[in-house]
Amino acid sequence: MKQELVTAELTKPRLTSARVMRIFLAPIRHWKAWVLPTIIVVVWAQLAARGVLPSYILPSPAAVVEELHYLWQTGELSQHIHVTLLRVATGFVAGALAATLCGALAGYSKLFRDFVDPTLQAIKAIPSLGWVPLFILWFGIFETSKIALIAVGVFFPVYLNLMNAVRDADRKLFEVAKVYRLSTWHTITRVLLPGTLPAYLTGLRSGLALGWMFVIAAELMGASQGLGFLMLDGQMTGNPAAIIGALLLFALLGKASDLLLTVLSARALSWQDGWQSSEQSSN
Repeated sequence: MKQELVTAELTKPRLTSARVMRIFLAPIRHWKAWVLPTIIVVVWAQLAARGVLPSYILPSPAAVVEELHYLWQTGELSQHIHVTLLRVATGFVAGALAATLCGALAGYSKLFRDFVDPTLQAIKAIPSLGWVPLFILWFGIFETSKIALIAVGVFFPVYLNLMNAVRDADRKLFEVAKVYRLSTWHTITRVLLPGTLPAYLTGLRSGLALGWMFVIAAELMGASQGLGFLMLDGQMTGNPAAIIGALLLFALLGKASDLLLTVLSARALSWQDGWQSSEQSSN
């Protein structure tokens, strides 16, 4: 059995630097992904140029780029981006760690699941903005309340995916591990972890996406910096270019972070031999 494990370890596909570059350049190589954004920008520019909507409602793409360039030159935009990235990263780590612990326990222990899961499912239904007044009351308007709100958004997708993955792990694989007399540690690392890892990583990606959604609500809680604050400031000052620019930055940063997590997931799951992964590696 040990010889088979060593052989599998040596023969599994590696994530080379060339493969990493292919993952990062996939949106460029797959030109179809750029068709819809291009159409949106062209239609947007035409509507703005023809004056279909006034500029105080829909500024032109050039006006948005000009506004972002001005904010970047003043150093204000880089500060807003840095603060938002730090909040999302901290909230993501906090929420993912808590969800990993609770999800693993709920998946492994029916007793823990029966006591805890119904309450968590009820809490999951609370809208993000519903937490804002309570977190402000508990933690104030500073960073703790904002990070707590983002962590709540990250928690539930990770928790649900991991709990279901552990609970639905293939019983036959554990029976095979018993036949080969694998230790508890090897059963976890060789059977349970590979079996739950794909669903867990999918939960992390979903949690990260919700973290970006929740950070907007978090930065409306008395923030003085961040892209969410930039949107609110644009509303208060009647600057739609700043609002649309912040929205575009949210989309780009969210996509970039998801792409990074996708690359890390591909490295962690390089042992998989799915038909889509084999098809992509042949391209």
